[in-house]
This record gives sequence, C-alpha cells and structure tokens, in this order.
Amino acid sequence: MEPPSCGSYFLLYFSPTLLSDLLLPLPRFRPLSRVFPGLVLGLFLLGPAAVRAQVLDDSTKVLYGAKTTRIIREEDILREQYEGRLIDTTLTNQMQARYWFHDSTFQQDLGNVGTASRHLLWQPNLALGARFGRNAFDKYVRNSATIPYYDTRSPYTFFRFIQSGAGEQVFELSYTRSIGKNTNIGLAYERFASNKALQTNGREGLAEHSNVLLFARFQSNNDRYHGLFNVSTARHRAAEQGGIRYQPADTIGGLRTRNLFDYALERVNLTQALNVDDRDEVRLVQTYRLLGRGLTAYHIVDWKRQFNKYSDERLITDPFTNRLQFYPRALLSPTLTNDRAEYRQWENTIGVMGHTPAVEYRLYGRYRDAKLSARSYYETAGVGQIRPTLPTAPQYGQVFLGGTAGFRYRSLVAIETAGEILAVQTVPEGKGLSEYWVRASARLGPLSGEFLSSSYAPTLTQQQFSGNHYRWDYTGESTKFRNTLVNQITGRISQKLGRQYVELSGSVVNINDLVYYKQDSSSAEKGVEVFFKTEGRPAQLPTAKTLLIGALRHRFNVGRFFFDNQATGTIGGDGQGLRIPGLVANGKVYYQNYLFKKALFGQIGAEVYYQSGFKPYDYSPSTQQFYLQDRFTARNYSVADVFVITDIKTVSVFLKVAYVNQGLYDFGNGYFASPLYTGLPRRFQLGIKWQFFD
Repeated sequence: MEPPSCGSYFLLYFSPTLLSDLLLPLPRFRPLSRVFPGLVLGLFLLGPAAVRAQVLDDSTKVLYGAKTTRIIREEDILREQYEGRLIDTTLTNQMQARYWFHDSTFQQDLGNVGTASRHLLWQPNLALGARFGRNAFDKYVRNSATIPYYDTRSPYTFFRFIQSGAGEQVFELSYTRSIGKNTNIGLAYERFASNKALQTNGREGLAEHSNVLLFARFQSNNDRYHGLFNVSTARHRAAEQGGIRYQPADTIGGLRTRNLFDYALERVNLTQALNVDDRDEVRLVQTYRLLGRGLTAYHIVDWKRQFNKYSDERLITDPFTNRLQFYPRALLSPTLTNDRAEYRQWENTIGVMGHTPAVEYRLYGRYRDAKLSARSYYETAGVGQIRPTLPTAPQYGQVFLGGTAGFRYRSLVAIETAGEILAVQTVPEGKGLSEYWVRASARLGPLSGEFLSSSYAPTLTQQQFSGNHYRWDYTGESTKFRNTLVNQITGRISQKLGRQYVELSGSVVNINDLVYYKQDSSSAEKGVEVFFKTEGRPAQLPTAKTLLIGALRHRFNVGRFFFDNQATGTIGGDGQGLRIPGLVANGKVYYQNYLFKKALFGQIGAEVYYQSGFKPYDYSPSTQQFYLQDRFTARNYSVADVFVITDIKTVSVFLKVAYVNQGLYDFGNGYFASPLYTGLPRRFQLGIKWQFFD
C-alpha cells in the first residue's frame, strides 16, 4: 500500500472542522464570514485528494517544482516579455508585517491590522482625472493591474497562514492550473483580521477583510495573441473606536503618557461605529502582434465599483453642554449616523506598442466614465429615511492620452520618458493648469537621475462631501480648488561591491497649491475637552512647499551573518500641509545556514524599526480621511522584533516575538501609531507558508 504523501497529511490535519476553526469569524462580523469557509474548503478539493509536494518519474528525478512554475504580470505582457519570472521561494521578509499586505511601503495606521492607514513618507501622485479619494483601506486591497498570472506545467497551490497572540490573522489560499498548452486559470481567497486591543473583554473583533479573486490567462498557438482576465471582489469591515478617551488628568505627549498604555483597560470614544469598504473590479487585457515585436496593438477594459458606508448607532449628547461627544455636530440626525457613498468607474484603453532589444515604445488613448452618488440617514419629526445628499450625482467623461519611450544600450545606458495628459473632460474639476504628468529618467552605469512633473485636480471627496457630521462643497467657480503642481528631481547611485550593495538617493520636491485636510482654527473653545472636535475639512496651501529627501539602503554579509539597513530622512515635512517624520529607519541582522545535512535551511535574527518624533495626522472615521492636528506630538520610538524561520523544501515556518523591547523606555509602556491610538503590545506571531507543485 502506498504511503500517503505530505499533501495527504496536509488535508488530514486541515480537516473541515479545523479549517472552520481557523476561519472562525470574529463575533462582530459573523454574518459576513459564514459564506467563505465552504468556499475555501472547495479550493482544497479542486486538486487531487492526495496532493504531492513534488512529482517524480521512475528515476526519482524531480519533474515539477519552483523552477517549472512561472509568474507573469500585466506589465510583462505590455513589455512583450512572455517568459515569466521564477516564484519567490526565499525567506526574505516573510516575517515582516509590512509585506503581509498589498502595499509594503511605510504607513501610518491606527495601530492594528485592518485599520485605516496612509503613506508615512512622501509619495508623488500620478493618478489624473476623477478619483474617489477614499483610500484609507487601499493597503489591504488587491490591485487588478498587478496581480500574478501563472504559466504552470503542473497544478500549483499556495497556502499562507499567520496568527498572533494579539488576534492578528492572515490567511491566503490560491490554486491555479493549466488547461492545455495555452490557457491557465486560477482562484484565490484571502482574509485579514484583527481583534480589539483597547477597551475589550475577551475576543472582540476589530477588523476583517475578505477577498475572492478569479483569474485566467490565454495565449494563441502562434504567440501573437495574449489575454489576461480577472474578477476581484473585496469586503472590508472595521470597527471604529475613535482613539482612547482622553481624561483631564492625562498629559498628551508628556512623561505621564504611561497611564494611556493599559490597552484593554483604556476607554475609547466610539463603541458602535463601523466603517464598510466594498470593492469589485473586472479587468480584461488583450494584445495582438501585428508586425513582429515592432508593432503590437493592445486593449484594456476595466470596470470598478467602490462602496463606503459609515454608521454609528450610538450618538451621545453631553447633558451639560447639549453637544455631541467626539463629533463636531449632527446635521441630519441627532440619534444615529448612516452615511453612504458609491463610486463607479469604467475605462476603455486602446494603444500600440513595440519592443526591440534597444528600443521600446507605447502610445495609448483611454476613455473614463465615472459617477459618484451619496446617501445618508435623515431624521425629521422623529421619522428617519435614507435619501440622497448630493444635489446631483456627478458624472465624468474624460479622455487621456499618454505613452512611453525608452532606449537601452546593454546594461550601461538607459533613457526613458513617459507621460499622460487629460485631453478632454465633460465636467471641469479644477482651475489653473491642465492635468498631466511627465517623467524623464536616464541611467549611466551605477548613476541615474529622474525628473517628474505632475499637475492634478483634487479628489472627488475633497471637492464635495455631505454627511451627518461634515458637509462641504468646493465645486463652484469661486470656491473651486486649483490643481496641485509638483516638480521633483531625484539623483541616485546604486552599486554592488563584492558582498555589499549600496543605494543612495536624494530628491528635491517642490509642491504648489497642495490640497489637504486641515485642523480647525475657528473654534474659540480651549482645553482638552475639545481635543476631538478638530475639523478635518479640505483646504489649499497658499504657499509653496519644498521637501529635501535623502534615502540610504545598505546590504552586506560577513560570512553567514547578513545585514540589511535602510533609512529615509526628510527636511521640510512639518508645518502646514504635510506631516512627515524627519527620520524613518529599519535595520535587520540575521544568521542563516543549513542544518541536518542540508535538509533544513533556517535564519535567526532581529529587526528594529525607528521613527523620529512628529505631529502625526489625526483620523476622522466618518469621512475616512487623515487630517492635520497640532495638539498631539508622538515621541520618537523604536520597535524591535526577534525571529527564527526555517525552510524544508516547499514549507517555511517562522516564529517571531514582536515589540520585544516594550517597557524599556522611560516615557511609557508603548508607543502611539496615531494620536491616541496605541500600537500593539509585545506578542508572539506564528506563520506558515506552503507551496504545492502538482
């Protein structure tokens, strides 16, 4: 009798009962999660009952594995690079929380998985035209233009599971297989979740994100036609707590902030508030070679929908002042809040491209049709109803023209230009310069330089918003915002010298007419009792802003000890309009080696994140926007993690102690990720990644 394979043991131990336990929904979000355990179990059943990690022929030679499975992305197809890339089987960054989600940049969040976040460092904007402007949960959502497609000679299954003692959870499962020589299809499911760390009694859900992705790739026998197709649907639920309830005896930013780090014992401002972010997207990419690689036509159709809802079923009015707690006012209902907004967008892109070993180009035109609608709960004479809140449902028809051109000579010289302009629009969005972005870069050996210029209108949310607690309209001719103009120059040197790799860059950024969410300076009240009554309304910076940015990345090894350090310094990131820490750094050191006659490969090491003190953005849950504030200063802090990770063929397991240095400072037993939102305390994290190649 043939012994069961390692894949059979996997199915044995991950029985339906245990799988349901792993995906046990958080209490607050139980109705949403009931749908998915059966779906995930079905993914397991798509493959054979006895799954093998490797396929062997009669001579026990490995036929299928990581080297026979390739990843192909949309950007590869649009560069006519069809050979694909090898699957990443390294241990690098598996234990780093920034790489568990779909945006690995440094972010300011509310201290937990699934909470609202924004980029911590400067990021230029290249998105033109109509844009919804609700980006607080972008970090957790797949980008349909960057998802991986596959070229597999055998079925491929990917499994990842991460759990921490504080309730953080990451689950991902995907399955893909080829149908014949030219077609590959796949299905993927992922779930991110977290539990409350503030004012909690036992296991209470804070946030949950679920995503289902269906994808397919096709190519013709003569390799002239290539098609990519995917359907993605994401559902995000985040309980909003409004931060720790600030007491008059507390000292914000002072030495007495240690009494704000009691975590579960701390009281919060909101107990019945919930943010919902639902997104659906369908994307089709087609290319057809007309005259060899010198002339290829391509076509992209993309439809997306984003629905946002903020609800709070318990609005509290102070009996002494007759004013709302936490919120600035109630415009539609004094008893509950239910604000909804939906953005729909359809794009159709047609273009041509060409590629040779020395020259490549791409020219395209894109039409966008976009529509925004909003509704809120309105109460009058004790009777409530949901009704539209915007005077009209803005609809936008826009035409964009753009392209790229590049030249390369071996690996020594490279020149590239790219740009896009909003050529036609039915609804003017801004005033001043037209919308565009243009970028030019050149590289000579290890030296490179880039110039970027962009002009873009404010988002639709910055232009117009109507809800129970906030209302603004900047669409009139006299109130309309000017376009933001950004000019950025960057110089960079990248060099590998033996076992050392160094990358050093410097940028000068000039920003004119920046649109941001401001603090409220009109209130005459003073003191801690109005700390949370700051208004996050849009405003335009009347003066120019200049940033000086320097970044350093250094990797090297001494024997089997490896070091990976990076740091970014920013000058000019304080004051009005922007808030960026002066220094953000991350350093990692680890020892790696084989054990047991190379049967097991492992690493043991430590990682430290450091952030200098600054006045971070505050967060308005009802508008899903981060805005400037001047009352809270987050002190500099560092978070140290220690980890061990092992790899046995296609399975890797890590164990990490996160924030191992908690309590080693004089100024508190924790740190603030955002004003009065604490980061998570010390905790254990366990992660498993398993790949099957049959």
